[in-house]
Amino acid sequence: MHELDMIRLSKVNKSYGAFSVLTDCSLTVKKGEVVVICGPSGSGKSTLIKTMNALEPVDSGEIIVNDVVVHDKSTNLSALRSRVGMVFQHFELFPHLNVMDNLRLAQIQVLGRDQNEATERALALLVRVGLQEHAHKFPAQLSGGQQQRVAIARALAMDPVVMLFDEPTSALDPEMVGEVLDVMVQLAQEGMTMMCVTHEMGFARRVANRVIFMDGGRILEDCSSADFFGDVTQRTPRAQEFLSKVLAH
Repeated sequence: MHELDMIRLSKVNKSYGAFSVLTDCSLTVKKGEVVVICGPSGSGKSTLIKTMNALEPVDSGEIIVNDVVVHDKSTNLSALRSRVGMVFQHFELFPHLNVMDNLRLAQIQVLGRDQNEATERALALLVRVGLQEHAHKFPAQLSGGQQQRVAIARALAMDPVVMLFDEPTSALDPEMVGEVLDVMVQLAQEGMTMMCVTHEMGFARRVANRVIFMDGGRILEDCSSADFFGDVTQRTPRAQEFLSKVLAH
């Protein structure tokens, strides 16, 4: 069976004025792959992942996600985004809605599910992320780790074919990082196609099939996680420098 390319970027470029944020970025992600994007701050990681559901428009290049041409003017972006789950650094939950309604809203408005079906799906996902007893609380009543798990459940409620994570643990207290990563590990083990911008190298080592290393808006490394964390001498000098800093702690 032909392995399905879920995400394909070809020669993607993006600039803000004279400042180039992404330069000639190309990559392919197969169905079921877990890919970690890492690199120093300001290297273009978050911008790259946001191009995949058109949250960041690009200047040139081609982006295809689940056979949809993302940068095509005729593409229905809300339909695309309902299939591409996105989890942000700062949760982005609706503060005026309780957990249950945060999970139901888009199911009803975008997917056209009825109240009962949306409720059933929401409850099942809250059980999955271990938060069923918090269904009627508001985001402000939850810890950061709990809010991020709700955000993951909300993305999953749309039955996405791909999940994108943009530094999902970097705003959390250290004690809460594990509970969010545990949910992500479980997703990966269930075969979800995932791309994750993260500084959590332990997670990258344990879960990622591939690691993409960026610096200065360019993809400098795209290799298996075994290779990336294996013989460091085979990496680019910039990746070696990065690894020597992050793996020393």
